[in-house]
Amino acid sequence: MIAVVLATHNPGKVAEYARLLGDLPVEIRSLAEHPGYEAPPEDGETFDDNARIKALAAARATGMPAIADDSGLCVDALGGAPGVRSARYGGPGKSDADRCEHLLDALAGVPAEERKAHFACVIAVALPGGQADTVGGRCDGHIRAGARGGGGFGYDPLFVPEGETLTFAELPPAHKDRISHRGDAAVGLPRLLSRILDLAKGGDLL
Repeated sequence: MIAVVLATHNPGKVAEYARLLGDLPVEIRSLAEHPGYEAPPEDGETFDDNARIKALAAARATGMPAIADDSGLCVDALGGAPGVRSARYGGPGKSDADRCEHLLDALAGVPAEERKAHFACVIAVALPGGQADTVGGRCDGHIRAGARGGGGFGYDPLFVPEGETLTFAELPPAHKDRISHRGDAAVGLPRLLSRILDLAKGGDLL
């Protein structure tokens, strides 16, 4: 068993990763255990860029292997927005509900058949010495005309995945994990984590 820090303070994401990695010999730690940690600017142009930035910063700051992801909602009718700026969509200081409302305002007048969207996710695994690798995932669907459901986080109440009638916020967590962009990306995590575990066994995490 090896401890790995997850580069987030979001308890929903910590719980999701704990479920996704439940069968692997890792113990998920949160950045909440490192109150002095200062997150780096997420100024990358792609999800891959930002995932690497966050994972490397967390690994170097904590001295532990780190997992970070960058994910976002890409709406066809908005030219792929909010995309890599999903967490900052609509300006600083917005709540999840505020950002959902801003998205609905941006889509006002767009018919249901033109509300196609997808969630994208890139997960990075990094070591304190600077090594990093990534894996990606995707979930296609569409945006509802209004929010529905009390689960999940972010834009989950607006997003209905392809082949489903419920939003991400309405689906049981285990089912969401199986079909989500993060779940899709997590399929590749054992390969990345096995490299870390091999290095850890040899005492070569730095």
